[in-house]
Amino acid sequence: MIRIVIAEDQRMLLGALGSLLDLEEDMEVVGKAKNGVEALQLIQQLKPDICIMDIEMPQKSGLEVAEELKDFPTKIIILTTFARPGYFERARKAKVGGYLLKDSPSEELANSIRIIMEGRRIYSPELVDMAYEEENPLTERETQVLSMIAEGKNTKEIAKEMYITTGTVRNYVSLILEKLEVSNRIEAVSRFKEKGWFK
Repeated sequence: MIRIVIAEDQRMLLGALGSLLDLEEDMEVVGKAKNGVEALQLIQQLKPDICIMDIEMPQKSGLEVAEELKDFPTKIIILTTFARPGYFERARKAKVGGYLLKDSPSEELANSIRIIMEGRRIYSPELVDMAYEEENPLTERETQVLSMIAEGKNTKEIAKEMYITTGTVRNYVSLILEKLEVSNRIEAVSRFKEKGWFK
């Protein structure tokens, strides 16, 4: 029997997924979590074979949980509506067993679980295409500056923390805006987030 934990913050979907998988003769849903912290506790406590996890959840995202459980025996399947290259890249690095989109048919999910139990990995084809399509255009320093902007730091604070002048910070900011094709810092942060490029 394949023991499964489901982590999903949308209750209706959590219930529906649980009922669907319980219909499979070789599967049993042993736990359900509404956020990443609950998911982490349930996995460590119940040691299921598989955990099906949403990405965007309160308290801890599915990717953060997957990264923490990288060397844990439970296999993680990310099930998400977000086909973002940065997310996919992080999921791969966290050694997830599968990365599937929520609009996949339900029988596909059950089959994927069986395949992943055999030790193989399954990634949604759209994600694989996208991952090779788009790379983060920013350098490491520019990404660092943008991360600080996202934390709410101003030019002076960034300059102080990076041991550079405020003029250099402004240069970085204009390069960032140009590369991301946006007109201000707020748009830059949300474009970067949207692409899943924040580590």
